[in-house]
Amino acid sequence: MSDATFYQKTSKKLIDILPYDILWIDRGANILYANQSVCKSLGYSASEMSRMSMYDINPTLNADKWKDHWQIVQEKKVDHFKTHHQKKNGENKFVDVYSLYFSNNGNDLICAIIQDISESIFYRRILEETEKAVLVGGWKWNLIDKTVIASQVALDIFNAREPEELLPSNILHKFVDPRPVKDGFRNVLRNGHSLDITLPAKIDGVSKWIRCILSPQGVGDQVEKIYGTYQDVTKQRNREQMLSLASRIIDNANDIIFVWEKSGKLFRFNDEAIRELGFSREELSKTTIYDLDGTITPEWWADHFEDLHKNKSLTFEWIATRKNSTRFPVEIKASLIPFERRHLNFAILRNITGRKKRELELRDALEEIKQLKNQLQIENEYLQEEIKLDHNFEEIICQSEAYKEVLHKIERVAPTESTILITGESGTGKELLARTAHQLSSRKDKPLIKVNCATLPKDLIESELFGHKKGAFTGAIADKLGKFELANNGTIFLDEIGELPLELQPKLLRVLQEGEFDRLGGSKTTTVDIRVIAATNRNLEQMVKEGKFREDLYYRLNVFPIYNIPLRERKSDIPLLAQFFLQKYSVKSGRSFKRLSKSTIDKLLQYDFPGNIRELENIIERAVILESGTTLFPGSWMPVNTIDSSSQTQFSTFEEAQKKHIVDVLFHTKWRVSGQQGAAKILDIKEKTLFAKMKKLGIRKEDYLKR
Repeated sequence: MSDATFYQKTSKKLIDILPYDILWIDRGANILYANQSVCKSLGYSASEMSRMSMYDINPTLNADKWKDHWQIVQEKKVDHFKTHHQKKNGENKFVDVYSLYFSNNGNDLICAIIQDISESIFYRRILEETEKAVLVGGWKWNLIDKTVIASQVALDIFNAREPEELLPSNILHKFVDPRPVKDGFRNVLRNGHSLDITLPAKIDGVSKWIRCILSPQGVGDQVEKIYGTYQDVTKQRNREQMLSLASRIIDNANDIIFVWEKSGKLFRFNDEAIRELGFSREELSKTTIYDLDGTITPEWWADHFEDLHKNKSLTFEWIATRKNSTRFPVEIKASLIPFERRHLNFAILRNITGRKKRELELRDALEEIKQLKNQLQIENEYLQEEIKLDHNFEEIICQSEAYKEVLHKIERVAPTESTILITGESGTGKELLARTAHQLSSRKDKPLIKVNCATLPKDLIESELFGHKKGAFTGAIADKLGKFELANNGTIFLDEIGELPLELQPKLLRVLQEGEFDRLGGSKTTTVDIRVIAATNRNLEQMVKEGKFREDLYYRLNVFPIYNIPLRERKSDIPLLAQFFLQKYSVKSGRSFKRLSKSTIDKLLQYDFPGNIRELENIIERAVILESGTTLFPGSWMPVNTIDSSSQTQFSTFEEAQKKHIVDVLFHTKWRVSGQQGAAKILDIKEKTLFAKMKKLGIRKEDYLKR
């Protein structure tokens, strides 16, 4: 019988269902058999594998190495090592190998149990029923009349034709070692003792294991009859050998393996279960599923078995508990295996702590990527809006010495990290100074985020500045990043800072001092690294005195104050600015203006521009719309200085002042004009003169007394 036939007869049923790569190899390194698992993992068919040697799948192997390996396995019966195997597609994988030595009738073989350790895989272990029907043949020998009778099964076991061929003396030569049968038969005849022995045999070239049972009967010491039973136990013996091999494989596995009875009793477990869970072998031998896991109920266990019957196998995640009460995540692969007319739950538990950690790290990384993606999208949207904005001008236009001093201050403070507070009237270009400071700083490659505190709705300003979590308030359907998070590592420009509500000023102060804040509705503190530039047209010092602005916030903002002078204090810049705006709006409106006339410049220089640069820009834009030609001359669009209407109400005409004063004196004298206590005496004029004045001014007593 060939080695391959020996393997197929004794091993194929079990080896093919084990979730390990298993090879049978002869002394010449030829592969005699490869189970389904190894064929699948290497990418070869079974027929291809049968024509290959170990040199074909192990590129590092040579004749000397194989010779040394064979000697080690032959002497020690087992060798454990790690090496590389090459797939059919040329891909290499790192494997863990157990080589076991077997000898069958002089034929030496190696059983290689291979585990892929190059990547995380789950082994499939499906234990199926290996027990088959047992064939038993009976016979009887009557020593009195020398007759022998036998059943057909008994004859078939020894390939005999006649019952007499089954007599012990006739079958001795069929056993590999006939002496135990001969000695046992002699003991039956002489002493009347029974015999039950199992021995290897070779019948017509086929190796078998035969169980021989002899039972004598007689009167006194005289044996008259012998009843015998011959049983072919080859399959059972091979099954025992293969179960022993499977047990060794299971015990060498790196995963926990449990075999449970339906009652919940632990039927079998491997050494890894002892190592991983910390129980002794005696403790596990007495345990049940309910002892091992207090969360499992009899109802759940019954449903679990029912699910296994329906689905054949189940894969799910669970939390296992060690003896010391520590817990760890496992992936369980469970299947039912038939065993002695019942089904057992064969479960493989793999510790997935490392995988869960990697999954958590991956989730965190994906969440961070998602947040960064959202932030990038928001920043892009913000920057797109900024691009759409029609800024007053693209660069600072200046020739006045007064304004050059302002720019000098910007140049000095920009490279630092100091907070800047820009003050001045509306329309003077405070935002432009902030942009210039950002561009001259080390943060110029990071975003400059602009926030106009005056235009933000009071009920949403906190969310706009600091962001919010989903569900923080009605309408908060998703998380939102605030302007401070968008400005992280960059600059934030807080325009109209004087309009910031008093209740939010402490939160801004915390950002300035600690660099941290909490999102609206959130519990996690967010840390940012930002440079703050603030601007206002209001008198913050006066607001501090009036209790409308926090004093500590004012001093924290006022680290480096810059007063942006109004346009009327830098009139030498008006011609340059006007020319710039003329060219800008000529291009936008398709006009052909090239220059300003001298009279236009003179009139512009005579105007005070209370609206500053913004007003100048609006005036020039209006002029471009109304006028035509290449030179802009004065027209109806030209502004004129006027007395502020509020100041007119502070003064009265001379007659109005006279009338009011006379009436006040008359009320004092109870409308007495003459005499020592009269109004004329107090006003130091003659009575006739006073009456004339009263008539001229329309002062009549009855008119005032009616009120």
